[in-house]
Amino acid sequence: MLKLKNDAKYALLVPTSMGIRLTPENGQPFHCSKNFTMQATSAETNVASVSSYLGLPVKVLTAFVKESPVARFIKDDLASRHMDYEGPEKEQDNPWGYRHQFNLADSGSGSRGPRVQNDRAGEVGRALNVNDFDLERIFGTEGVQVVHLSGLIAALSTETSEFCLQIAKVAKKYGSKISFDLNHRASFWVNREDELSRIFREIAQISDILVGNEEDFQLCLGLKGPKAGGEGLKAKIEAFKGMIESAKSAFPETAVFATTLREVESANSHQWGAIMSVGDDYHVVEPRKITVLDRIGGGDGFVGGMLYGILKKWDPEKWVRFGWASGALATTLLTDYGQPADEEQVWSIWDGNARVKR
Repeated sequence: MLKLKNDAKYALLVPTSMGIRLTPENGQPFHCSKNFTMQATSAETNVASVSSYLGLPVKVLTAFVKESPVARFIKDDLASRHMDYEGPEKEQDNPWGYRHQFNLADSGSGSRGPRVQNDRAGEVGRALNVNDFDLERIFGTEGVQVVHLSGLIAALSTETSEFCLQIAKVAKKYGSKISFDLNHRASFWVNREDELSRIFREIAQISDILVGNEEDFQLCLGLKGPKAGGEGLKAKIEAFKGMIESAKSAFPETAVFATTLREVESANSHQWGAIMSVGDDYHVVEPRKITVLDRIGGGDGFVGGMLYGILKKWDPEKWVRFGWASGALATTLLTDYGQPADEEQVWSIWDGNARVKR
């Protein structure tokens, strides 16, 4: 069992680069749509939303473009999600200077899969720097139970790689637990493979919780594992366990390893499962069918639900179940993060109870 700090101000802290997601209405493709829903987004705040909506104190470390209306939109959104935030205000400088990233993403429908394009030119989050934050105050005085790091931020730029590494080191110094979702993105790694492999392994060496799919563990950490696709997910479970055993040997100080299992039948129907290892024990959710409105954020919802279970000091069996159900919840929403009304709503999803509650 992970031993958490009892005197921390924040249950969960996430470093992130915030942006805007534009999603066509009614599941339409982006290129032939005229009406869009706009939301503030980042993978890391997707994870943190499970805890913040269920009442745990959450803090976001990020960067903003000074006097930007998009930055104001993001700040108001984070506040509405019950999250504290902190970060420098960067001058845009000129029309070609800093801005917040744009995520252009349709949801797909039926046999047509979702398509996503990330427009990250000039992204202010690429300038995240440890010198802009008082980490001694944040971790030493305020206190953090769990810091959740993502490979998306760790690979965003040379500056953010160092930013995540230093956060992990300071968190370790003050007894905060470190969660690391590997989140490999091939385009981020171009011409940086050796540098990022070293940094990711260094962060993983001091992490308490490691999360990733089969490609993440292999491409980020150089571990052997099952190939993506191919045979059904149930048949792959033993291969996934073998990959986790390799990860345990490589990172013996890590207490929790987890991966999701997904088989796409159509854009709106998935087989959804998960594997989690704690110590010598495996907790497996064999793939179950879920109905999907928008798949983006389901994996983040799983991590968010699992971390919530850890923060609540539940038995490990409940961590993976609550994570599975939180991920399933996120796929029923138009936002790419879960907004649970209460724990009961999440557990009803786990129980398969979709009856009306009056």
